[in-house]
Amino acid sequence: HSLFINCGGGVTGYEGNDYEANLSEQGASFFEPHNDRWAYSNSGTYMGLERRSRFLAANDSPMIDANAEFYQTARLSPSSLKYYGLCLRRGSYTVRLHFAEIMYLDNETYSSLGRRIFDVAIQGQVVLSEFDIAREANGVRRGIMREFKNVVVNGSTLEIHLYWTGKGTTAIPNRDVYGPLISAIAVTPNFDVSTGLSVGAIVGIVISLCVVVLLILVVLWKKGYLGGRSAEENELRGLDLQTGYFSLRQIKSATHNFDIANKIGEGGFGPVYKGVLSDGTIVAVKQLSSKSKQGNREFVNEIGMISALQHPNLVKLFGCCIEGNQLLLIYEYLENNSLARALFGHEEQRLNLDWSTRKKICIGIAKGLAYLHEESRLKIVHRDIKATNVLLDKDLNAKISDFGLAKLDEEENTHISTRIAGTIGYMAPEYATRGYLTDKADIYCFGIVLLEIVSGKSNTNYRPKEEFVYLLDWVSFFDLVNINLFLYLSFIKIIQQITPKLH
Repeated sequence: HSLFINCGGGVTGYEGNDYEANLSEQGASFFEPHNDRWAYSNSGTYMGLERRSRFLAANDSPMIDANAEFYQTARLSPSSLKYYGLCLRRGSYTVRLHFAEIMYLDNETYSSLGRRIFDVAIQGQVVLSEFDIAREANGVRRGIMREFKNVVVNGSTLEIHLYWTGKGTTAIPNRDVYGPLISAIAVTPNFDVSTGLSVGAIVGIVISLCVVVLLILVVLWKKGYLGGRSAEENELRGLDLQTGYFSLRQIKSATHNFDIANKIGEGGFGPVYKGVLSDGTIVAVKQLSSKSKQGNREFVNEIGMISALQHPNLVKLFGCCIEGNQLLLIYEYLENNSLARALFGHEEQRLNLDWSTRKKICIGIAKGLAYLHEESRLKIVHRDIKATNVLLDKDLNAKISDFGLAKLDEEENTHISTRIAGTIGYMAPEYATRGYLTDKADIYCFGIVLLEIVSGKSNTNYRPKEEFVYLLDWVSFFDLVNINLFLYLSFIKIIQQITPKLH
C-alpha cells in the first residue's frame, strides 16, 4: 500500500522508511517495472546529444539545506518522466515529491543563469505548473518537498507525470541539464491497512468460525446431505426395486422445481405434484415428507407392492427417484384427482356424479380389491381404503392408490397380527382394537366408502346429531341416499351387483 523510491540513487532510509533504488541508466522511450509494485518510463532525447544523453545526476558539492541522503542524487528527463504505482488498493493516498536542484551553480557565473521549468501531473491532474526547483527552494542544493493529500486511486494504478513544456533554458550551462528532475517519491495510504490482530480477536474469530461451521453441518445433516440420509440412500439403492429410476434433475424439470402451482394434493406422507416429462408424458410426483417418521419403510413398501401389481383399477407406477434427501414416486397422472375431492371438495371442485357413474366407481373399487385379495400372485391387504386413496381418470374410472401401509396376506395364516395403521373411522373393529388383520378389513373400509359415494357425505366430517360420530352410526338408506339421485331402487341394484365381487 506504500511506495518509497530513491529516483536517482541506491537504497537509503529516511524517517523510518526504506527507499528503493532506481539506478537504471536507460533513456529514451524506456519502460522498466520493479518487483511488480512500481515502474517508470522515460522518453525524449537532449537536442544535439542523442548518443550521449545522461539521465542520472549526482551532486559533487555539499548540500546547503537538505537532511536526506536522496537529495544528493536525482533522475532527469529531456521530455517526459513517469512513475507508476501498481496493484494499489482503492482509496485515498498522500503523495510526497522531493526535489533538489543539483545541476546549476549559485556562484554568479555563466552556469548560474540556467533555469529548469517543468510541470507535474498526478492521476492526469496538473498539481505543479511551471515549477522551478531553485526558485521554490530559494536556491540550489536545497531540498524541497511538495505534499499532495487525498490523491484518489479508483483502479489499481497511480500515475505521477513530470514533463517539460518548452520553458526555461536549454543550453546553460550544458545542453543536457534542462527538463524535469526529481530526487525521491513517497506514497502512503490515508486509510488503515494494519493486519495485526490481538490474541483476543483471533480467539473470537476462531470460535465464531467453529460455531458457523457446526451450524452448517447440523443443517446439512438435518436436510439429509450428511451421515444418516447418505446411509439411507445407499441402503435404498442397494435394494432390488423392480421399477424405473428417474434423476432428481428430471423431476425438478418436470415439476418446475416443485412449483406450488403444480401441487395437486397432499398424500399420507407428503405432497403430490403434477409434472410433464421431456417426452410429454404427464405424471404425478409423490414427494415423501422429510418429517415422515415412517420414511423409508413406507417408500420401499409402496414400490415393492405396486410394482408387482398390474390392474386397470390400480394406479400405475412409472418409477422412483432416490437422490440426496429426496424420496419420490412417479405415477400416472389421473385427470380427476381423488374421489374425496369429487364428493366433498369445494363447490367448484366437486363433480356432478349421476347414479351410473357412482355405480361404475363402486364396481371399479370392488374389482381392484378383488384383484388384491384373490386374483394377484401376491395376496395383499391394502389397510387404508378411503375416498382420498381412490383416484379418478378422465373417464371417471376408479383406481386404488397409496400402498404405503399395504401388507402381504400369506395363505397359510388365518390372519395377520400387526401394528395398527390406517385412518380412524375406516378401520374394522377387530383390527382397530386387537390388530387382527384379514382381507375383511379392506371390505369394511370399502363399505364405508360405499356409504360416502351413495350419500355424498363424508364419514368423518358429517355429524347431523351429537350422538352420531360416524356415518355408520345411523345407517338408514332413506336418510342416506342423495336426493339428487332420485331412485332408491337403483341403490339396491348397486349393492346386488357389487356383492358378488366381494364374496
